[in-house]
Amino acid sequence: MYAVIETGGKQYRVQQGDVVFVEKIDAEEGTNVNFDKVLLVSKEGDIVAGKPYVDGAKVEAVVLEQGKAKKIVVFKYKAKKNYRKKQGHRQPFTKVRIENIVG
Repeated sequence: MYAVIETGGKQYRVQQGDVVFVEKIDAEEGTNVNFDKVLLVSKEGDIVAGKPYVDGAKVEAVVLEQGKAKKIVVFKYKAKKNYRKKQGHRQPFTKVRIENIVG
């Protein structure tokens, strides 16, 4: 059984027991979160697709960690104009473990 959920403007294909890195969610470590925006549920070969979401379906997960990804360097410049700008960025994430798919 698997489901496709939407969170943080992205879509994730998840199964029970999966560990997924999603965009930052405001939740403490160890708390339960529910993803209500379920786009598709597949159970034993039967596929139920929503328009846009499946009614009554939700995915239950536990927050494992809040963190930041590796730093990326953003370097902008314009040739022959002596313009250079160097920035770093670390994208925050939430690590969740999928506990149950209801639907």
